Amino acid sequence: MPVSAASNTSPVAYTDHKKGLWLLSVFAPALGPLGPYLYLQTGQTQWLWVFLAFFYLGLPVLDAVFGEDRQNPPESAVPVLEQDRFYRYITYAAVPIIAFGFIYNVIFLASHTLAWWHWLAVAITTGSLLGFGLNLSHEMGHKKRGLDKALALITQSLGGYGHFSVEHNRGHHRHVATPEDPATSRMGETIYGFVLREMPGAFFRAWELEKERLGRLGKSAWHLDNEMVQGGLITTALYGTLIALYGLPMVAALLVVGFWGAFQLTSANYIEHYGLTRQKLADGRYEPCQPHHSWNSNHLISNLMVFQLQRHSDHHAHPTRSYQSLRDFPELPTLPSGYFGMFLVAYLPPLWFRVMNPRLLKTVGHDSRKISFLPRKRDALIRQYGLAGNA
Repeated sequence: MPVSAASNTSPVAYTDHKKGLWLLSVFAPALGPLGPYLYLQTGQTQWLWVFLAFFYLGLPVLDAVFGEDRQNPPESAVPVLEQDRFYRYITYAAVPIIAFGFIYNVIFLASHTLAWWHWLAVAITTGSLLGFGLNLSHEMGHKKRGLDKALALITQSLGGYGHFSVEHNRGHHRHVATPEDPATSRMGETIYGFVLREMPGAFFRAWELEKERLGRLGKSAWHLDNEMVQGGLITTALYGTLIALYGLPMVAALLVVGFWGAFQLTSANYIEHYGLTRQKLADGRYEPCQPHHSWNSNHLISNLMVFQLQRHSDHHAHPTRSYQSLRDFPELPTLPSGYFGMFLVAYLPPLWFRVMNPRLLKTVGHDSRKISFLPRKRDALIRQYGLAGNA
């Protein structure tokens, strides 16, 4: 069904040719419990690796084969796209699929004896499901509808990350690409150093934000209106029930799965703003966030599976815009692959620096004033890349 809208000159008929393909964002997490299920049916352990093989090997290949999609919906069609319930219902449908996959898989881990490498494969698969859940809660958490916000809190609480919406919406979006943001990575910083700064920094910033908000209302930080308290109660109830039913094996499963889910968010944060910085103005404030303060990816297949999170530049410039309406812009900082391919590169820091440092320098015109450096590596990087004249 075409979306009809008016332009400045004449009516424009717009058809979202990807409309049905957005269902891949529901299909992707549905693969999570498939491996354990097929293993139980066949006894073949290779099925336990199917999710990881598809997303970390197959998907980068598909991105390379199908390439990028740079088409944008016309602005005149965006209001109708935003109101089309089909796109919203897709996000709603993904919630029970992710929740089921998570619970099914952790019960599988806690109740079956496997070689450690097969156990780890399922644990990483399940943590990746939580990563999909955090991406989903990211999409819904920016909406004003109460149902969207409630489902976002439930989904992120599956992995014990109930502070995400608070930190992301009121912290990260305010301070992104500045030294004040623990969720913005710096040039020369490895992902393993970044995680030690980002995970605790995000939690404590979220707590301070909720404490300040509730303080203005005359309420204690521990009041039930605190979103972090609400998320903590959901996680405690769920995890307490699972541990009561399955004992210590469930504790091990939840710890590993929960960490990997959080690490998927860290991985996305690491690649989304690497080395980019907003300039400080004469009045001490930072310039407004613009599309060029985020790394962008238009790779078709992976974007269809992550609610177009990879069009991150437009998201930060216009946070309330829904996934189906996000745009590409010319001359954006651009990643060479979709997120899953870039995750693998990031996990190998020498390869990451070899791929991304030259790309970063080209993006900012070799101007060190436009780079956020890891402080202890700043001077060495300026010398290495011959940036002394811009220091």
